[in-house]
Amino acid sequence: MILGVAAVMGLKSSASSSQESQEPQTPQRAREAREAREAREAREAREDGEDVAALGFPGFRSPHGKIVIANRASGTISVIDVASDRVIGTYTLPAGSKTPEPMYVVYSHGRVFVGDRANNRVAVFNPRTFAVETTVPAGAGIWHMWADPFDRQLWVNNDIDKTCTVIDPGSLQVLATVPTPADLASAGGKPHDVILDPATGQFAYVTLIGVAGAVDYVVKYSTRTFTEVARASVGKDPHLSVTSRNNLLYVPCQNSNVVMVLNRETLDPVSTIDIPGAHGAGMAFDGGVFYTTNLPGGGSDGLWTISTATNTVAGEAVDTPFAVPHNIALTPDRGVFFPQRGGERKLYLTHSGATASQVTIYKLKGSLPAFHKTVTVGFNPFGLAFVP
Repeated sequence: MILGVAAVMGLKSSASSSQESQEPQTPQRAREAREAREAREAREAREDGEDVAALGFPGFRSPHGKIVIANRASGTISVIDVASDRVIGTYTLPAGSKTPEPMYVVYSHGRVFVGDRANNRVAVFNPRTFAVETTVPAGAGIWHMWADPFDRQLWVNNDIDKTCTVIDPGSLQVLATVPTPADLASAGGKPHDVILDPATGQFAYVTLIGVAGAVDYVVKYSTRTFTEVARASVGKDPHLSVTSRNNLLYVPCQNSNVVMVLNRETLDPVSTIDIPGAHGAGMAFDGGVFYTTNLPGGGSDGLWTISTATNTVAGEAVDTPFAVPHNIALTPDRGVFFPQRGGERKLYLTHSGATASQVTIYKLKGSLPAFHKTVTVGFNPFGLAFVP
């Protein structure tokens, strides 16, 4: 691995920390050591052209990217600098007829999109200044959102209206409003998670939850005609992930305690992986591993790693320091966005709940996560995304 500034800082800090640890650690000494370490990190960052004191300056582009978190109960988004793992800004969603309720975050076409469930709209932010550019109307009950890798379409699920709003991320025009299949809607089904085909963008996959009976559904839509082309019954409370490395669809089903693996073309079942409370869905940028969370497990065995080569669990499940491990975002492999930089790959995990305010961060040792630190953000951190 190439050592970027964060890694170099880590080596220097480790050496200094070992010296500091030889002295008795009274509260005053601990505070002084922390202040000295923070000052040293800031100085070293400045020497590499990364002035930590200026990280929140409008127009700043982080050398390692940012993680943007939707704080559902605070009406804000928090921005974490990946290089320093510090919150460098908190931004309020634009005022609406109701208190804003940010849900999920998507980066597409050089913009940051944040779904506002309370006001039936998507807020659009500049990814460098985080100034609000505009809002785009959607349906009632905004939940998950996803954009194709070609920046052609952003799909927004509306679980009250039981529709999907399709937005052009470039023109910001609404391209279509896609209804839930009538038979599934009448059985109680409502759209929940959504993902688009990573290879071509020609298909969207939408989970329908709340269907009466023992199964929920995944529905495959054409992104050209906006009509259903296939469906599959899956476990209860399903979510979605994909990779261009294979032709599979990964479907964590929380209330069935499994990750179902489907053929992306036909939606035929391929395999089933037993994971308790499988909920969150995060795919590594290179597609080699898939991460999921045990949301109801209280943090015990909270984070799981699955090899997409074998569709089996890799390593041991990792305990999370807080309950309700929810949504996942990953930093890219070295050089994907910033070829001049090194740095470690990391995984960011929101812990949701009305009074929760934690995002936990894990360094990826190979592919396996190891707890790194906790960052405090707004209340009920929900969706999150990597923004270059």
